Amino acid sequence: MRRIAAALAVALLAALALSPPVQAAQPGFAIKYERIQGAGGIQIGAVVLTPTGQGGGPFPLVVMPSSWGVPNLEYVGQGAKLAKSGFQVISYSSRGFWDTGGGIDVAGPPTVADVSKVIDWAALNTPADTSKVAAVGISYGAGTSLLASAEDDRIKVVGALSGWADLIKSINPNETVSLQAVAGLLAAGNVTGRPGPEMQSLQTKFITGRYDEAIAEAKVLGPVRSAQTVIGKINANKPAVFLANAFEDSIFPPTQYTDFFTALTVPKRLQFAHGDHAVPEVPGAIGLPNETWDELVAWMRHYLNGTDNGADAEKSVQLKSQRGTWRGYDNWAGVGQPQTSYLSKTGLQENPATGWDRGIAAGIPTVADSGIALVSGALQGLLSIPVGVATPLIDRSFAGVWPGKVYPQGAIINGSPRLLFTATPSVKDTSLFAYLYDVNALGVGSLISHKPLTLRGATPGKAVTIDLRMESTSWEVPAGHHLVLVVDTVDPRYLGRSSVGSTVKFSSPANGPATLTVPVAS
Repeated sequence: MRRIAAALAVALLAALALSPPVQAAQPGFAIKYERIQGAGGIQIGAVVLTPTGQGGGPFPLVVMPSSWGVPNLEYVGQGAKLAKSGFQVISYSSRGFWDTGGGIDVAGPPTVADVSKVIDWAALNTPADTSKVAAVGISYGAGTSLLASAEDDRIKVVGALSGWADLIKSINPNETVSLQAVAGLLAAGNVTGRPGPEMQSLQTKFITGRYDEAIAEAKVLGPVRSAQTVIGKINANKPAVFLANAFEDSIFPPTQYTDFFTALTVPKRLQFAHGDHAVPEVPGAIGLPNETWDELVAWMRHYLNGTDNGADAEKSVQLKSQRGTWRGYDNWAGVGQPQTSYLSKTGLQENPATGWDRGIAAGIPTVADSGIALVSGALQGLLSIPVGVATPLIDRSFAGVWPGKVYPQGAIINGSPRLLFTATPSVKDTSLFAYLYDVNALGVGSLISHKPLTLRGATPGKAVTIDLRMESTSWEVPAGHHLVLVVDTVDPRYLGRSSVGSTVKFSSPANGPATLTVPVAS
């Protein structure tokens, strides 16, 4: 794998070398493949892009760790554009993948330390100004960049695209393993890299069905690999942090980013658009026109070079609806005003409804689900094809279904819907899946948001109060449509714990009415 990646990089360099020569006075770049010593003495495979025809420097440095399973060629398209405009760029394969040595440690301390080693190397071997450094990456590279900014105060800008701030909340939301995402990550890691001891231990437990042991081990490893844990150090180092993600991201869902963003006290930007993991950003990485990268590059120009381009004056939260409209807000709390409906036995209503209960059989799937990881969200982002459902076909024996009122003028759902209700399981372990749909007059629904939750170790027959924050969205509900809330017990995307033959009872006691609160933008 290392030889393949190195050969690919050399082939790319040869192709670029055959490009028409650039006149000396015109801005251009030189590109080289380098081996850089990383933490612990491993060798990092890197593509180095150096500005030409722009003076001798020094140039602000952009360090770009690769995504999970992707080699250092990932950012060469965007890197070429950056180098032509005066940035020293180093794009490298992350530890354990492709042509970089070591083992995959799931963004452990050695992987994070590699970022600083690359900066050190650049200071000695390129015309980089290492007092002006940006750490930028997609997915795994995003998480690595955030963690590195806590450890190295030379990093003045972070661009974390489709990344994570809380690893456990991402892959095990509300005690429900994101099965398809985890399986895909493990497969990709084994095909494109060399798992280190941590990953080997986790995947052995996962593959052999020892899920509880794998989760327990991940919870031990997770904090040091989560930027949320070291947010105090990030705030102290004061990098300008640019976060971007997709609403339907099936690996690192967006809500864990909103918590992190809110806790940041540094210059910050949060940008969400529809699509699945990395869908909004990948075209820009290879050099195609891209909204996310355009904003990120302007962010770097301002906070690295001091360019007066207005990047600091824009609203710090930018949300793009499924209809392609961008809207800006000063903070996450201001994206929508909460509107609360009450769950009754038959639907959603404006006044509290208490004293009712409704039971369903658990462990049986319905036609309501969250779609296929990496596929369904991509269809939404690229082709505006949502995860759909015919709500009349949802079997009420296996799901709670609550239709809401019609919006005569339409509505903009902005933020994270919140569901508060009481559930009584008949067994100790049960998974629940909540879905919020935009439904037309024919009963055909488009998935707006969803969220899993697993009750583990519950007392059978004892009521449990559930406060469930669903995933963030920006969704324009057309005039004449209404919302429908669905809660069932099986979703193929997740490792659920519901068992056939068990039941769940939903209720709304007088001391805690069941509610659905939806944030609506004015």
